[in-house]
Amino acid sequence: MRLLTWNIQCGRGCDGVTDLARIVSVATELADADVYCFQEVSDNFVNLDGGTDQSARLASLLPGYVPVFRPAIETIDGDRRTHRFGNMTLSRLPVMQISNHLLPWPEAGAVRSMRRHALDVTVQTAFGALRVVNTHLEYHSATQREAQIRRLLDLQEEASTSAKAGGSHNEPYAAQTLAASSLLCGDFNFDISDPQHALIHESVRPGLNYRDAWSIRHPGKPHALTCGLYDRRQWSDGPDCRDFIFATEDLSGRIRRVEVDAKTAASDHQPVFIEFAD
Repeated sequence: MRLLTWNIQCGRGCDGVTDLARIVSVATELADADVYCFQEVSDNFVNLDGGTDQSARLASLLPGYVPVFRPAIETIDGDRRTHRFGNMTLSRLPVMQISNHLLPWPEAGAVRSMRRHALDVTVQTAFGALRVVNTHLEYHSATQREAQIRRLLDLQEEASTSAKAGGSHNEPYAAQTLAASSLLCGDFNFDISDPQHALIHESVRPGLNYRDAWSIRHPGKPHALTCGLYDRRQWSDGPDCRDFIFATEDLSGRIRRVEVDAKTAASDHQPVFIEFAD
């Protein structure tokens, strides 16, 4: 089972060109993934996407994948035009369930920030049902980010202590699936030295806890850098690592590869890839 996560910056490369076809070309060349998780997907925010629906474009570029786009932000203007911004997951594995969790937004008016969310897609893998949680945490506020992390940990504790297998889709009670095993991936907007990384990687809660997949696969090796390698305007302090894949403890022994593509400049972030043994 292969997964790739990438903050695609609405398809805008470090050359200033917005090109979703380039994003998909880079992603598929790096990994023939079963699941692609993209952050910063825009719909009808003219300054970001030129007034187009990027989720529809990405779906057309990846035929054969079930496209799941959910916004963190969805507004309707005076001309009744809808504007959306959020995360997108595309899966060629069977999709069993979809949830969209709006994350805490404390003191929203006190600091420049925006609503954040976690797109939670349960897929059927060869080793069972798996919750793939695709997220993008707040950049400007450590307080908001910590509240969002704690909510993500709450969701995992709930799932792994109350696992439920769905069955019939004839009625809502029977259709629900709550998988204990999970991958949590995306742009977390903290680096490896931040205590917020340890808040996830060293969590000790009932049920299955998340662990940093890079640290499992490459023990003692510094994390590969995932942003600011080519865009020094936005990342004036230089590159660091803000994009991670966390896997629940039961998946540790299945991790075969964890890699970062350091070559592409198709976004200000780098794609992160993981492969699991079936």
